Amino acid sequence: MALRIEHLLFITSVAIGIAAFTVVLKEDKKSKHSFTKELVFTNTTFTEVDTKVQMAQAYTTYGVRDNMVLHVKNLEYKTDKIKSLVAKKGKLKGDMVYLTGDVVLHTDDGYIYKTEAANYNEKTEILNITAPYVATQNKNVIEGDALTYHIPSNETNSTGIDAVLYTIEK
Repeated sequence: MALRIEHLLFITSVAIGIAAFTVVLKEDKKSKHSFTKELVFTNTTFTEVDTKVQMAQAYTTYGVRDNMVLHVKNLEYKTDKIKSLVAKKGKLKGDMVYLTGDVVLHTDDGYIYKTEAANYNEKTEILNITAPYVATQNKNVIEGDALTYHIPSNETNSTGIDAVLYTIEK
């Protein structure tokens, strides 16, 4: 009994069809990422208040809330103890605000701190400057590698300081 070419082609076609339906290719990882963007806004002012006073105010030109993290551009933040805290980019996650790009802090006592990276804990009111910085007040100039600034008490701790300070003679 000879195997005819038609039978061979039929058996091969059935085998290829079965193999095609049983083989599972790896899923593309990009297809698993679901759309999580919750909010998009432009030119917005946020005001935090309690029952008696305004606690803080933040202005941003663009923001996206994605997966419970708020990403903003051109942030300006103010409280009763912070005259102005400005950064090109910010990421707000819980009580932490991570700032990058031309970060500038103006304090009530006249100091201006400039750096490229910092983070601010809203609950403890501590600003950590995590990159080299320059602080100025009138003619006083302080340069350092990193700084921790406790805003309510105006206490600062810094590393790698190089400073020129002018004092009043008595």
